[in-house]
Amino acid sequence: MAEKLSGQTAIVTGSSRGIGNGIAERFAEEGANVVVNSRSQERAEEVAKAIESAGGTAVGVEADVTDPNSMEALVRTTVETFGGLDVLVNNAGVTTLDRAEEFDLEEWRTVVDVDLTGTFIGCQVAGRQMIKEGGGGAILNMSSLMGGRGLQMRSPYCASKAGVNNLTRTLAVEWAEHDIHVNALAPGFIWTEITDQTQSAASYTDDDIRDRTPLNRFGTVEEMAECALFLVGRDNFVTGEVLYADGGWQAYGWGCGDQ
Repeated sequence: MAEKLSGQTAIVTGSSRGIGNGIAERFAEEGANVVVNSRSQERAEEVAKAIESAGGTAVGVEADVTDPNSMEALVRTTVETFGGLDVLVNNAGVTTLDRAEEFDLEEWRTVVDVDLTGTFIGCQVAGRQMIKEGGGGAILNMSSLMGGRGLQMRSPYCASKAGVNNLTRTLAVEWAEHDIHVNALAPGFIWTEITDQTQSAASYTDDDIRDRTPLNRFGTVEEMAECALFLVGRDNFVTGEVLYADGGWQAYGWGCGDQ
């Protein structure tokens, strides 16, 4: 069977760990030239070397998603190394936990700057390159179940991910004429460090999560990578969509704040 991303080049921001790492590895397995990104050059290179050891093609590039100049340098390095850009996954994200009435404004700005503004910067820089190349492309923005649901202690994260959802729809409409597909992936509770942080802050146990999830389990990084692979494929009629990969949480309708 042919590799789905053979000959294509993909940037995955924030891919030194968690879901981003899983997506980078899966894309490499499907033949993509993968640009691993982190705020640490050492971490980015470490993941890239692991991908190459497994038979894939990858380079590690340090970049700050909140800095347009840094992101432009990331895209420039990608094009110089592999000849073009076909796919961008805006995965880098942060969260900070506190009650809304106590939230420090600088912490709020940090989360919004990375999770929403950083996503826009990535889209803008990559979109310009894809339009210039003229061959279309795929952009995947990482959202969250919390983009469509509220969760205590996470007001800037929830607000940012909701913004990512509508930014995705807007860019899909604007760039459809260039055959650039823009979609979002909204994971539910997946086994990652952020999930651990969320559970601790909201006093959720593993059983609480399973009880609220119709599939009665957590999702996996590998499952999210498969969803990402579908959404960047461009062999479908899908753009402007937010795919909730949450085990049925949204369908169930039992809110995150319900006790």
